[in-house]
Formats: sequence, C-alpha cells, structure tokens
Amino acid sequence: MVMSEPEAVSTARHLLEMREGEQTRLQKIADYMCGKHSSVYVPRGARAEYRWLIERARVNILPLVVTVVAQNMYVDGYRPAGSDENAAPWRVWQANRMDARQHGIHRSVLTYGAAYAVVMPGKPVPVITPFSPRRMTAVYADSVNDEWPIYGVEERLENTKDGKRRIVRLYDDRARYTLVGKPDGSQLKPDGADWGMEHRLGVCPIVRYVNTQDLDGDGVIGEVEPLFDVQDQLNMTTFNLLMAQQYAAFRQRWVTGMAPPVDESGNPMEPFKSRVDGLFVAEDADTKFGEFDATDLTGYLKSREASIRHAATISQVPPYHLLGEMVNLSAEALAAARDGLDGKTDERESLCGESHEQLLRLVGLASNDLGAWEDTAAQVVWRDTSARSLAQTVDALGKLVTMLGVPPQELWERVPGVTQTDVERWKTAASEGDAMNRLNGIIEKQMQPPAGSTTPSETPAAAA
Repeated sequence: MVMSEPEAVSTARHLLEMREGEQTRLQKIADYMCGKHSSVYVPRGARAEYRWLIERARVNILPLVVTVVAQNMYVDGYRPAGSDENAAPWRVWQANRMDARQHGIHRSVLTYGAAYAVVMPGKPVPVITPFSPRRMTAVYADSVNDEWPIYGVEERLENTKDGKRRIVRLYDDRARYTLVGKPDGSQLKPDGADWGMEHRLGVCPIVRYVNTQDLDGDGVIGEVEPLFDVQDQLNMTTFNLLMAQQYAAFRQRWVTGMAPPVDESGNPMEPFKSRVDGLFVAEDADTKFGEFDATDLTGYLKSREASIRHAATISQVPPYHLLGEMVNLSAEALAAARDGLDGKTDERESLCGESHEQLLRLVGLASNDLGAWEDTAAQVVWRDTSARSLAQTVDALGKLVTMLGVPPQELWERVPGVTQTDVERWKTAASEGDAMNRLNGIIEKQMQPPAGSTTPSETPAAAA
C-alpha cells in the first residue's frame, strides 16, 4: 500500500536522522581523499613561516590506493549459464552508460566501503542511477542476510531561481516519494501532485554494494579509513623534512674574537648577514670563522619511504605503485609483486559482481522480463587485467587448445586487453569465414567430374 503524506514525511525524517551519525565519518573520508588531513602539531605563537610549511607538508597517497584497485575492476558482460552471448538486461546496462558509470560505483565502494544503485521503470528502458553513501542510505531488517532493503532515502541540494532547496526521495517496495524542504532539511512536504511514483516491483528497488562482507552487522569499511594514521605519520615526517631543509640544511657560520656591533640604543647587532653570495671579512687578525655541519636529510627520506611501504603493506598495493621504483622487473617478478593486489581485486570483484548481478536481475523485473528476473545463474564477466605478458598468455592459451582440446573461440576473451566487442567481432568473422569455406568446398565438389568419366582431352577423337 502506498504511503500517505504524513507517513512519508515522518519516515523520511526518521531516516534522515539515522543518516546523520554516519555522515560525519563519511565526510572525514572525503576530506582525507581531497588532501584535507589532520594538521601536524602547531605550537602556540607559531610564526607564519611555520604555518606556511605545514600547508606544504601533505603527501596524499590515499587517492592512488583507491585508483590502483579501481583500475583493475571492469565489468565486460553479463552471460546466462551455458551461453556465450550477453543476456537481455545487458542492453539496458549499456543504454544507461554503465560501461563508464560502473567506475563511480567501484570507487565509492573502495573509498567509503559501500555504494548504491536504484532501478526505476522507464521508457524506452529502465533507469539505473548509482549513488554514493553520502547521498543515499538503505535500511534493512537484517543488514547481513537480507537481499532487499525495507526503505531507502536519497537527499541532495538543488539550485532554483529562488535559491537552494533540499530534495529528499524515499523508496519502499511500492513507490518512490519525492519531498522538498529548506536546505537544512526542515519543512519537508510533497513535491507537487505527482510526488508519489509507483514502481510496483514488489521490492525496494535499491541494490547495495559493499567493500567487505561483514557478518557481525557492524558496518563495512573502505580502503581509506584504515590508512588515516599512516597518512598522518607521512605528513608529519614530510613536515620535519621541510623544517630541516629550511633551517638546518643550509650550513650555519660562526665567528669568534669579534665584539658584536651595537645599534643606537646599545643593543648588540648581528655582525654579518649570512647569504650564499656573501663574504665575511674582519680587520682583527685574532678573529676566527667556521661553520656547523648541515643536517643530514637521509634519515627523514628513509622514514618517509618506510611510512609509504607500511601503507602499501596495509592496503596490499604493490610498493612500486606508491614509490615509483620499478627497475628491470621481469613478468614473473611483476606478477609476484602483484600477488596481494590480484587476490584483493578478486575478492572485490566477487562482492561487487554479486551486486551487479542483483542489479541486472532487477533490470529484468523492471523491463517485465520475468525470465531475466528469475535467472539466478547468470554471471557478470570481468575483464582480465592481471599482469602477464601477451606472449605468455597466448602461449598458455594455445596449449589449452592443442593439449586439452578446448575450443579456441572459448579462450578469446581471456586474451589481455581484448574487449567483449572484439570477441563478438572475431566470432562473427570466424562464422562468416567458415560459411565461405563450406561454400567454396561445395563449388569445388560440383566442378569436379564424376568418377570414371574422361575429360575432353582424353576422348578418342582428341587422341586421333
């Protein structure tokens, strides 16, 4: 049954209150991704130069940690069991530009630990809309085991000619309810006469994506939050390095046997201005000059490198991605260095793959394709992005064909860098080539003379 206006407003307000607790945590993650980290210690009365160095002591490695994993995740197809052709919902996927928008889902999952996608009936195809957890929250009766949520709430700010207003959309298993209010979320009310849009899908049309499987119901965590402390340590080490460069890396001079000059008030003055192109000169022969050794920066650099390696260990990102050190690595060494990343990517693809399949089943339901909705055996196909040379891969695939009798066409999609479009074009060309070869064989057979017959040159007349 569709909600009444008071019931929809009350439910939306309750869900928005529930969102407030998690928004603080999500905002901190977003800040760290943008380089807005916790500041290093600032003593009271610090000079402007001190604060200037603090602003430049940030080395933000967190976006790279997310990018390295996200660039290894790409859905390339959706196949029913026992078929090498994409299922019907795949056309809706492509019509909604999900070939590109899927990366936003994957990055949100890796960054915040979760993401959402909504499917609503539409023409000519259902509409798929991805959401970050900063814009949407879904509520489950059992957050661990339930496939579909009870409610979902989406909120955003919208610009109008009269200023800004907040749009709140509430989802349940019957309809989507659109409410509007002030920018702070107060004074919610229905947005016009068509504020309730019935979808009649029988389930709340929201699919949740998670970064890790949590059986305790304590919430999921992304790749960024565990690295907060390491990022702060890295910034602190960088700040100490900049301080040493600013104040101790330049060799300080000293002078003895010279009375310092005084100003008009009798206060001692610095006798020399230390600079790169300056020269110290004294008239007294007993005056001696010298200099202190510059601070060795090697320890700071090694400490920063150790922090980055620690971050690479925690995140399972190969160190060469964060440090930029990759010298004469063979394909075997590169594959070994990527072992942790490949395992992590496989796990993330397994979790996100189930949600993609749930999304495409929901697309089938929204398209009135009950066969696609009930097909729980169909699977998404992930593009192979593992670090293997093309020669090694082709050699291994060739052995599968010759030694195990695997049909070559079944292995084309395992060639690195080959897209599903390439595979379909190859199969079409192969089928056309087989048809042409069969036609040529039939023509040649028809042109051959019957068995026992003689050619014109072998007739008696020709022999005479």
